[in-house]
Amino acid sequence: MFRYIVKRLLMMIPVVLGISFIIFTIISVTPGDPVQLIMGADTAPEVLEAKREELGLNDHFIVRYVKYIGGVVRGDFGKSYRTGLKVIDEIKARLPSTMKIALGGIGLSVLIGVPLGMISAVKQYSFVDYFARVLAMLLTAIPVFWLGLMMLLYFCLKLRWFPPTGGENWKGFVLPIIALAASATATQTRTTRSSMLEAIRQDYVRTARAKGVPEGKIIFKHVLRNSILPVITIAGMNIGVQMGGTVVIESVFAIPGMGSMLINAVRVKDAPIIVSSVIVVAVFIGLMNLLVDLIYTVVDPRLKSQYFTVKKQIKRHNRGEVSAAH
Repeated sequence: MFRYIVKRLLMMIPVVLGISFIIFTIISVTPGDPVQLIMGADTAPEVLEAKREELGLNDHFIVRYVKYIGGVVRGDFGKSYRTGLKVIDEIKARLPSTMKIALGGIGLSVLIGVPLGMISAVKQYSFVDYFARVLAMLLTAIPVFWLGLMMLLYFCLKLRWFPPTGGENWKGFVLPIIALAASATATQTRTTRSSMLEAIRQDYVRTARAKGVPEGKIIFKHVLRNSILPVITIAGMNIGVQMGGTVVIESVFAIPGMGSMLINAVRVKDAPIIVSSVIVVAVFIGLMNLLVDLIYTVVDPRLKSQYFTVKKQIKRHNRGEVSAAH
């Protein structure tokens, strides 16, 4: 298993390099001068040229990309064109807020969506089932920014239960997490319901009921355990969606996170901030996907045994080839 984890981590390196190169290329070929966008169009040409030379923008974008990646390998993500501050310091200051919103949204969607989907499947065609399906359709159709604005107007400005901006304490993260989790909750509910219904109709469930096994034990030990893998898969896929959704949510609630920083950087083509933010998000998504794969082996031990069986067969095959060569 340790070798599998190391292999997955090594596979992330070319993926991150490819993503960073694509983003860096797009920033370089799109029209617009970052120095002029930052300093203003009325700045003297010689001042603009001196600033470009200082930032290294007169070099070819391949040369700039190689220098940037060389710095990243050493732990130096460069300095922001706009603020002049170290990119790594800005990311450290803003990343915790984004992580709280993204992980909170994923956790809330699982806590609500999975039980609601289970009840909807067990009580098929009941009031709870119809309510869950209608609620899922509504949450899927409602845009995240509109839901965030409505919650902001009602709970913050009218009822004054939560602060309208910031995120200095836990109250500032409640509404953003709920707004971000809405669509993911609908997806989790539908996935859990369909997966549970498919498992409930299997022969082993009928056999367990015929033997007089308690219904609760059938649902939790047999049905849920055999239908949970698609639910985990959807939760893992929602990680990328949640990270992207924080850009909108942070703008609506004025939270100083990675999303708002990325938007400000895109406006002035601040390449170090943009590429570094994308790298951080890509690494985070890759680590979360690895965690999901490891959870698979805990939930379903057959996957772990299959992995080790394949490894043993490969080793035996290699030993056979070596023996044949001798």
